[in-house]
Amino acid sequence: MAKDALVSEKLASKFATEKETPYTRWVRDEGLEIISGHYVANLNTVALKPWPRRGGGAVFINHDASRTSNDCYVCEIPEGGKLAPQRQLFEEMIMILSGRGSTAVWNDAGAKVTFEWGPGALFAIPLNAWHQHFNGSGRETVRYVAVTNCPPVMNLYEDTGFIFDSAYDFKNRFAGEPDYFANKGEQKGLLLETNFVADAVNLPLIEAKERGAGGGHIRFSMAKGSMNSHISQFPVGTYKKCHRHGPGAHVIILSGEGYSLMWPEGEEPKYYEWQVGSMIVPPNMWFHQHFNTGTTPARYLAFKHETVSIRNAQGVPKAWISMRIGGDQIDYADEQPLIRTTFAEALSKHGLTPNMDAAYEAELADLPPKPAA
Repeated sequence: MAKDALVSEKLASKFATEKETPYTRWVRDEGLEIISGHYVANLNTVALKPWPRRGGGAVFINHDASRTSNDCYVCEIPEGGKLAPQRQLFEEMIMILSGRGSTAVWNDAGAKVTFEWGPGALFAIPLNAWHQHFNGSGRETVRYVAVTNCPPVMNLYEDTGFIFDSAYDFKNRFAGEPDYFANKGEQKGLLLETNFVADAVNLPLIEAKERGAGGGHIRFSMAKGSMNSHISQFPVGTYKKCHRHGPGAHVIILSGEGYSLMWPEGEEPKYYEWQVGSMIVPPNMWFHQHFNTGTTPARYLAFKHETVSIRNAQGVPKAWISMRIGGDQIDYADEQPLIRTTFAEALSKHGLTPNMDAAYEAELADLPPKPAA
């Protein structure tokens, strides 16, 4: 398999005019840069540029298929400052990385709600609702990371006036309910329907043995949007099962330390070390696997677009289903020997040993038989 499917410059030149899109031109006209890639060592320290229209600083971080799904950006609000108010015909999910402040959300009908947030807060902006973010400190900056589905919207309409200045209230999404951003929600299986999570780092999770390692999991539906997100956590000395899915998952480390392996089918795994604030973005249909090598449980938030979830006829993501029966998850019993030796070596550097025997044993009870050759 040719690495990254790179072709000759002659062939690439035939498609050069199609590489740029209305979306990439819009980011450029905003005076901002796009980091193209699938790993950021630390979102808290990634360099930003001034964003004159919003009144803060920002950088965009886009994956290899962002033109058809979602983008990501990191934004900073200066001490005692605020961003300019904005409305938009695309969805947005936000997690506060550092700092404290508040957000006001309102519509043309005059309904307005204001709520406060701090580090680890997670919320979504209702479609086309006016909103404005405020830094509540005069001494510290606020930094947040956000994911939107702006790229396909911008590429479809190519009209910033329409996208940012359309006077229409989606009252089924937001009608000024006073408790709209209350820290509550309705749990439906693994899915929590809510518009605000005060502390994603310490939010209680639900057992999800299907992903291995005795970990916890919770999924979110926010502001009745089409994008989604989830939090996963796994214990000390363990690792998640390897899987693959479509593009658009931005995995943000909330606690712990460790590493991830990612690779396209047929190639050797690539190693990415992470800490709190790191971001891993698995490319389209690359296998990937997350390993906890620290002394505390490891937790991450995955901001996603629905294109990630390739589902079976029952609506179950194939990333949760064994490859033995046609899914996209590799069982522990079928992983490469390299996986376990690399993990043991990484743990030994911290004076730790793997704590995986129980996970290996538990898998056997439900392990499908191998398909016939």
